[in-house]
Amino acid sequence: MANIHYRTQKASDSMDKPLTGETDQTTSQTTDNTNRSNVTDTRGKSAHRIALLRAYMREHNLDGLLIRTTSNIMWLSAFDDVFDDEQAHCVLLTQDGAVLHTDSRYYDACVAAAQKGEAPLSVSMERAAHGRVAINVLKKQHVSDDAFVLGIEDTMTLREYQPLRNYAAFELPRLTLHETSNVVLNVRGVKDASEIARLQAAQDITDAGFSHIISWMKPGMTEREVQIELEDYMIRHGASGLSFRSIVAAGANAATAHAVPGDTKLEAGQCVVMDFGASAYGYCSDMTRCVFLGEPSAKIKDAYTVLRRANETVEARLHVGMTGKEAHEMAEQILAEGGYKGRMGHSLGHGVGIDIHEEPVLAPRNEQPLVEGNVVTVEPGIYIPGEFGMRLEDCGVLTHESYKVFGKSTHEMVII
Repeated sequence: MANIHYRTQKASDSMDKPLTGETDQTTSQTTDNTNRSNVTDTRGKSAHRIALLRAYMREHNLDGLLIRTTSNIMWLSAFDDVFDDEQAHCVLLTQDGAVLHTDSRYYDACVAAAQKGEAPLSVSMERAAHGRVAINVLKKQHVSDDAFVLGIEDTMTLREYQPLRNYAAFELPRLTLHETSNVVLNVRGVKDASEIARLQAAQDITDAGFSHIISWMKPGMTEREVQIELEDYMIRHGASGLSFRSIVAAGANAATAHAVPGDTKLEAGQCVVMDFGASAYGYCSDMTRCVFLGEPSAKIKDAYTVLRRANETVEARLHVGMTGKEAHEMAEQILAEGGYKGRMGHSLGHGVGIDIHEEPVLAPRNEQPLVEGNVVTVEPGIYIPGEFGMRLEDCGVLTHESYKVFGKSTHEMVII
């Protein structure tokens, strides 16, 4: 087992609330502390989400919405353990009904999940293209009698759009196809209590993975070996999958923010960046920590002090009403004041949920105010090409009072 110690560093003299991770803490290896009934009870979830989307549709003059993105369908249906990575499904939502079109591989599971969750969804496995089925349903609803605006996702492929357009033109001439962007994703941006519980469950496993890997890793191992052990541990301790392929980047490799783990060996004096996350109950986690192999140099210590200050200052001051742009600029200013202007290069954070990257984002392009229930990461980074890179990332939820971090893994320097 590796010999680990934690170096206490004062990240800021002017914090207006307690620092995150001030002490060495380990996390539960399972989700025992999570209220399991709140996590797994899906009754009424789909009905509530359909009502939210219908309200949005009325507000934006959409008579119907055709949903093809699988993660959007997962959220809307609230089905567990039904969908995989295939884009094999479609939901047609109108004010009069909701139809999930799938195929025989998923039909029975969809029907059972709809019954379990009391979802107001009709499930169809009609052997026809999604667009053909949607037009058939709309014709049965007699939309040909009136003008009808059908919203379609801007992620729809041209191969699907062209037949849909042709069906509509010949069979429902008063139907207008209206391109939409992130309609469902924006509604998904506000998480409910059951989603927060699932995100917490995923984070608990991720915290346990970090506690394990820092006791296991040592100089001489390769990045790839550490990655495999970390991912295997999370799967064996409750994860249903991985949020994404884990990043383990040592020394100069870490100056590439999304480095791919390889055969580079861990050596004394390096800063090793690990960006990883378990998924649980269909939801993701996302965390980045730095591990130092032996006593770090003065330059690396200074960089980490500034990095931690940026992370913890933003987390302490993030609040409902602040924009993503303001949060990003706050972090950039702290990094610049510490001597690392222009050394981040990426946005400060992003939403997390069913997908690892969701709305809202903490980025210059987001001038919309954050709202209660938004789940975002805070992940400032410093990258010095040819020398080192580092990033410190937490994921949390905005409450009416503050930004609540899900994780319990320390922010102290972890030195092996």
